[in-house]
Amino acid sequence: RYAGRLDEEGLEYLNFIIENGLQMSRLISDILEYSRVSSQRPQLERIASRTAVLTALENLAPEILAADAEIRTGDLPEVIGEKALLVSLFQNLIGNAVKYRDPHRRPVISIGARLSEPGWVRFEIADNGLGIDPADHQRIFEIFQRLTPSSAQGGTGIGLTLCRQIVQHLGGEISLTSCPGVGTTFFFTLSSQSMAEAVPSDVRRQSG
Repeated sequence: RYAGRLDEEGLEYLNFIIENGLQMSRLISDILEYSRVSSQRPQLERIASRTAVLTALENLAPEILAADAEIRTGDLPEVIGEKALLVSLFQNLIGNAVKYRDPHRRPVISIGARLSEPGWVRFEIADNGLGIDPADHQRIFEIFQRLTPSSAQGGTGIGLTLCRQIVQHLGGEISLTSCPGVGTTFFFTLSSQSMAEAVPSDVRRQSG
């Protein structure tokens, strides 16, 4: 409404206020989600991880389209978790892969999973993006740690911290391998069986 009444400097200030207001809104939202994961017990149920991935991809559709990113998915099994947490986990990791893409090549993001040991599934989310220096592999999971200035890439510095919190909240582990200029692969484990399923049937009968 007031754009026509402001000079170039005034418009610059106005855009600065708007951008920082939006950033603060995202930060508050991420902090609230981090707090919820930290303080509440997950409502565990059997979930098709493919459904969580598809929901995450739907939420990220504008960013994926804008980046012309190619998404490849393999077999994604059922796991024990909470759907909202799994969607947030996949959305943050896939969103990072899109955000930190290499500007000189089309982004390719692969999502796969395999049984790592009895009762556990190991997921892999690999990209061909900018990569992460080995010295920063642990630091990126710390809250408010960013490897690029906020002006270069959007974000709040909470996403990967939230991913670690979600995975640990569900009893799993998260790690990564990366090579600058080549790409990054995040690994995380999730349980594929409930507590009842983990106990042998003869033990359940005796305890009953």
